[in-house]
Amino acid sequence: MKRKHRYLTLLSRQYPNRYAVYSKLINLNAVLNMPKGTEHFISDIHGEYEAFKHIINNCSGVIKEKVKSVFPDLCSMQKNDLCTLIYYPKEVLSLLKKEGKVDEAFYKDTIIRLVQLSNFLSSKYSRSKVRKSIDKDFAFIIDELMHAKSDETNSRAHYHQEILKSIIKTKSADYYIEELCQFIKRLAVDKLHVLGDIFDRGMHPDKCMDLLMSYHDLDLQWGNHDVLWMGANCGSALCAVTILCNNLRYKNYKMLENGYGISLRKLAVFARAMYTEDKDFSAAQKAVSVIAVKLLGQLVKRHPEYHMDDRLVLDKLDLKKGTVVLSDGKEYPLKTTDLPTFNPKDPYALTNDETELVNDLVYSFTKSVRLCNHVKFLYSKGTMYQRANGNLLYHGCVPLDKKGEFLEIQCGDKKLKGRDYLDYCETMVREAYLNRDDKHLDFLWYLWTGPLSPLSGRLMKFFERQFVADESTWHEPRNPYYDYYYEEETCRKILEEFDLDPDKGHIINGHTPIMVKQGESPIRGNGKLLVIDGGFCKAYQSKTGIAGYTLIFSSHYLHLKAHTPFTTIADAIASNSDIEDMQVLSVEEFKTRMMVSETDKGQEIKELIRDLTDLLELYQGGSLPETLQGDKDNPFV
Repeated sequence: MKRKHRYLTLLSRQYPNRYAVYSKLINLNAVLNMPKGTEHFISDIHGEYEAFKHIINNCSGVIKEKVKSVFPDLCSMQKNDLCTLIYYPKEVLSLLKKEGKVDEAFYKDTIIRLVQLSNFLSSKYSRSKVRKSIDKDFAFIIDELMHAKSDETNSRAHYHQEILKSIIKTKSADYYIEELCQFIKRLAVDKLHVLGDIFDRGMHPDKCMDLLMSYHDLDLQWGNHDVLWMGANCGSALCAVTILCNNLRYKNYKMLENGYGISLRKLAVFARAMYTEDKDFSAAQKAVSVIAVKLLGQLVKRHPEYHMDDRLVLDKLDLKKGTVVLSDGKEYPLKTTDLPTFNPKDPYALTNDETELVNDLVYSFTKSVRLCNHVKFLYSKGTMYQRANGNLLYHGCVPLDKKGEFLEIQCGDKKLKGRDYLDYCETMVREAYLNRDDKHLDFLWYLWTGPLSPLSGRLMKFFERQFVADESTWHEPRNPYYDYYYEEETCRKILEEFDLDPDKGHIINGHTPIMVKQGESPIRGNGKLLVIDGGFCKAYQSKTGIAGYTLIFSSHYLHLKAHTPFTTIADAIASNSDIEDMQVLSVEEFKTRMMVSETDKGQEIKELIRDLTDLLELYQGGSLPETLQGDKDNPFV
């Protein structure tokens, strides 16, 4: 009771009298009865910056839908022009000026239309929240324009006309148009959920991170590719080398130098001196692949609890025969025997030159200012999983055994499973940022590809894919989760494990691309689980047949949108080309509109209402002194 009274005393600093409490209670009760904001869920961006930026700018097609609703009388070209302006206001205005299409009438019509669209989108929010969504430098004028009425008295109408004229006369119209466009996008999507794998494959994960860091409201669930970069930035040599392997494979290593200032000069010199160039296996790829396999061997020996002895392959090489014996006991031919740094007497030891190269690489990853900022953001916004408005979000899996039960995993001196195991993994990830020792850094790498990693759920066959010609050895066993998640019973069990209602909730999952081209559906478990990795990455689009999914959770429905491939931002600006919806899958239609009262935010508001009601009782009963406005002795007024 004393603790509660102390809390209410602290709360009274923010609400110093009954009149302040009255106002807040009235406001909060009203907010509870407003429609919930629209949430968007995306996954597996994989560095595809231009496509990702366009999805952010067109709000996964929502902007076009709203423009069609608000302006039914505009022709198709006018609607497309308006949409493209909203997506890229600065670039479109610049182009229109060059074409001589910008005049006073254009500015007036454009601002009026943008204000109309803003009003339509803002209808589900409180006026207070709407004002907070506008840049403070523009808030007063935009707020005035938004609350102009068509049936106003002549003097009031004249006032709003003068605001428009003054905007144009002062040559500030461009700035107001740009802010209105950003404001519209903030209203269209209340919150963004990113289910991991921002990095690797595509050319600009660095720019994707910059875009995310500027977004108005989001959360992140780490993917195995993201944790790999977090590990490299925290000092893991194996994570850093593995990133280099990935970037060499997808031929976007220049991003490391241009985006993060990670010099590859020493690698180029070392590789040219030690290895020969092959058509499909460059000297640089050979150099870093050998180092990666050596470092992996060292990690496996440090951690027998990982049960990854099948990754100890270098001691089973026979370079004279050009073969390797794998864990199945069979002998397989190698793609190359050009392995000059391999020492059969100590196969997992780095040479002096390799050690110097690795140390230089680790130094670059840990000291890159831009990467440090990006990793701090991943730590501040990211989690292993998220429970959001009754739904469970995670990137990879919840490890199961062959019977479909939660798999018990040895974690130090305890065996953990289900939610407890994911909580343990998150603790280890966060401790890695603080401790930066082998135990934690090795675990970050394990999350990238370990057989029991909840971010991966499969054992990657790196050595086989790099060095063994027989593709049958490349098969990567997956956790039984990926078989059982088709079953509703399993999905309901997972939701209950995370204290969510299996009748109302859904699991939202990334990581595994959906092969729509082959008839695969993203909806599993009788609608209880949704896989939203649709192939943002261009390397997968020929297999998936689409270019990504967006899951949209509005106050009316839960819909999955499959997108067409994107060309370029330049095309979008020059010719109004857009990412179109290939398919819209209805997951759930709500019988009644979902209100704020039914959301996580609603629960927080209800708790605050209870606390404020208790505070009001103290004021009314005289148990707590009130401070009225104008009391100079109270520093909180």
